[in-house]
Amino acid sequence: HLVWLLGGPGVLAMLGENDGPSMISYATDGASYGIGFFLPFIVILFLMAYVCQEMCMRVGAVTGRGYGHLVLHRYGPLWGWFGAGDLVFTNLVTLVSEFVAIRVGLAYFHLGAPVAAALGVGLVVLTLSGGRYWRWERIVLGLAVFNGLFLLAAILVKPDMGAIGSAFATFGPLPGGGVNTLLLLLTSTIGATVTPWMIFYQQGATADKGMTPRDIGHGRLDTALGAALAAVFGCGALIAGAALATHDGASIQGLSGAGFPAALGSTSGNVVGTVFALGLIEAGAVAILTISASTAYAAGECIGISHSFNHTPRRSALFYATNIGTALLAASIILIPGAPLLAIALNANVLATVLLPVALIFMLMLANDHQLMGRWANT
Repeated sequence: HLVWLLGGPGVLAMLGENDGPSMISYATDGASYGIGFFLPFIVILFLMAYVCQEMCMRVGAVTGRGYGHLVLHRYGPLWGWFGAGDLVFTNLVTLVSEFVAIRVGLAYFHLGAPVAAALGVGLVVLTLSGGRYWRWERIVLGLAVFNGLFLLAAILVKPDMGAIGSAFATFGPLPGGGVNTLLLLLTSTIGATVTPWMIFYQQGATADKGMTPRDIGHGRLDTALGAALAAVFGCGALIAGAALATHDGASIQGLSGAGFPAALGSTSGNVVGTVFALGLIEAGAVAILTISASTAYAAGECIGISHSFNHTPRRSALFYATNIGTALLAASIILIPGAPLLAIALNANVLATVLLPVALIFMLMLANDHQLMGRWANT
C-alpha cells in the first residue's frame, strides 16, 4: 500500500533503471567476484542517484517544464538539441538491450524473438490507451512491483548471511583478477544506476503529473522510496548471481542464449531460474515503457509542441508516435538475423556512463539557478 500511495515518477525512474542489462550487470558482478565490494557499491550508487533525481523532481515541480525544454531555452538550441540527440541515441541502444533482456527471459521458456518484440511493443500501445498520465503511471507501477522477483531469487539461493554482513561492514573482499574486466564491470555498474534518460523522464513526468512546489516533500519521499527499492532489488540480483561464483560464473555469457536464468536453473533449481527469467522480462518491459516515454518527452520539449499523456493522440501526435515508434524500431532490430545483439546489450550501460556527465552538468546548473528556482534552488 505504501508503494501504491507514494509511487510516482521517482519510483518509476529508479525501478525503470533496474532494467534488464542493469540486473544482468549486477548478477555478473556477483558471478565474477562473489559477495563483496560490489554489494555496498550498488547502495552508494543509488544514494548518488537519489541526489540526482531529487534535483530533477524539484526543478520539474518548481518550473512545470521538462529538462529538454529548460536546457533549450536557457542555454540555447545547440545544447538543447545536443542533449536531445544524445538522449535519443542512448535510448535507442538501451531499448534494443531491453528487448534482448525480454528475449533472454522468454528463451528460458522456449519462446523466441518475435514474442519478445510483440510483448514489448504491445505493452507500449496498451499503456498509451488510457489517455491520462495517472493511468499510465499506475499500470507501469503495477508492473514495476515485480522487480522484487530479484530479491526473491536472492532468498531462494540461500546466500551466506555472514558474507553479506561482512561486505557491508568492510567493503570487501575487493575484486581481484584482470583490470580490464574490473573496469568494464565498474563502468557498467555505474551506468546501471544513473543514466541520461532518468533525468529527462523524471523531470518531464513530474511536470506532466502536475506537481508543484507544495508537492516537493512528497516527491522526495517518492524518489527515496524508489532508490531504496531499486538498491535492495539490485543487491538481490547480485546475490543471486553470486550463487554462480563457485560454478565458473565469470565465464557465463549473461545475454547469450538463456544465460543467467539457465545457469541458475542448473545450479540452484528450476524455481530460481524461472524467477530470475520472469524478473528479466519485467525489468525489460518496465524500462521499455519509461525509456520510450523519456524519448517522447525530449522530442516534444525540444520541438516545442504538445507532449503529455493527458492529451489525446490527435493533440499530441508526435508524443504518441515517438513513444510507439522508438519501441517499434528497437523491436525490429532484435528481429534482424545476425544483428550484434550481445554487443549492443553489454555496451548499453557503458555508453550511458560515458554520455551522462553532460546531462548531469546541465541538471546542476538548472537546480543552482536562483532566478529560475527561487528559494528552491540548491544551497
